[in-house]
Amino acid sequence: MASSMKDLSKLCVHTLTTKPWGIEACVKNYSEVGIYGITIWRNVLENKNLNEVRALLDDYSMEVVSLCRGGFFPSVDKGKRDSAIEDNLIAIEQAAAVGAPLIVLVCGADGRQSLEISREQITEGILRILPAAKSTGVKLSIEPLHPMYAGDRSAINTIKQANDMAEMINSDLVGVAVDVYHLWWDDTLKAEIKRCADHDHLFAFHVCDWNVPTTDFLNDRGLMGDGCINISEIRGWVEDAGFKGFNEVEIFSDKYWATDQKLYLEKIKQAYLTKT
Repeated sequence: MASSMKDLSKLCVHTLTTKPWGIEACVKNYSEVGIYGITIWRNVLENKNLNEVRALLDDYSMEVVSLCRGGFFPSVDKGKRDSAIEDNLIAIEQAAAVGAPLIVLVCGADGRQSLEISREQITEGILRILPAAKSTGVKLSIEPLHPMYAGDRSAINTIKQANDMAEMINSDLVGVAVDVYHLWWDDTLKAEIKRCADHDHLFAFHVCDWNVPTTDFLNDRGLMGDGCINISEIRGWVEDAGFKGFNEVEIFSDKYWATDQKLYLEKIKQAYLTKT
């Protein structure tokens, strides 16, 4: 069962969850309220000196959980596939520079070709960047996305598909990210989480909620407790499987982004302590 401890030691917040803030504001405000886990989205690193970002993180005793995001490998256009490889290699360099042990891969899709071809290109893409990942020690986490994104954001839509791909690639550096928003509906989720852990590639756990009704499939995610996902049950499955990592709050929400971010951060803390 999920831990009953009511503390923040395993709470991580994604910088995109508090999108109006830059990296400096995220670090200072998270640490101020006792949150020391952070997943950095690459947009907040644009035009930044990465050594200075690393120093900022160290100054505030922040633990970087992962870097978001890599991926978007498939395309009917070979030039775009090659550009994606270059971008992922840059992401690996960024992760190493800021001390992120993991890159989350939103694997991509191209609606102009079959899902099978897109999945083949995803596998090929991961294999092409794997040597760079090995040289830096940065892990790569395949994140399955909800099937509503199969046409453009990811051809990996179930945890089974992610597990199959990770096992086929068969590298200690390639694993799976479990995001409740994308996987809560899957009746194989509990068994596939155990399978994931049995192969030692359960790398990340993301939480938020599914609003009913949902008004925007990208930017209307709920704060934990807002919607219908039994987050604590899924967290229990993840912890029963041996996962000891962070619970990462990843919320895309036009509604919450429009509010006072410090008050929102307090809501995140309370929802984490009571609903996760």
